[in-house]
Amino acid sequence: MSNKLFVGNLSFNTTENDLQDMFAAHGAVQEANLMMDRATGRPRGFGFVTMSTPEEAQAAIGALNGKSIDGRALTVNVAKPREERSGGGGGGRGFGGGRREYSGGR
Repeated sequence: MSNKLFVGNLSFNTTENDLQDMFAAHGAVQEANLMMDRATGRPRGFGFVTMSTPEEAQAAIGALNGKSIDGRALTVNVAKPREERSGGGGGGRGFGGGRREYSGGR
């Protein structure tokens, strides 16, 4: 089991210090990161916490998953590895598949 945990459904008022303090009661926290929106600089409502050992991580999951903090039931589970993103953009731009229709003239 991994030591890195996903923490979801956080209040937008939660700080990284709050996150650290929540998990410190269940073991040594190596790192606590709150994900921020690039455009607004505001929290996105989730983050990641790395505990020192898998046993501490499991203890934190057991204690905090589903617990109500600031009126929101937390989701705490083992973080999944980030999926590789392809470099290509892909996707259309809404131009309608290349067929052009003209009105009049013919």
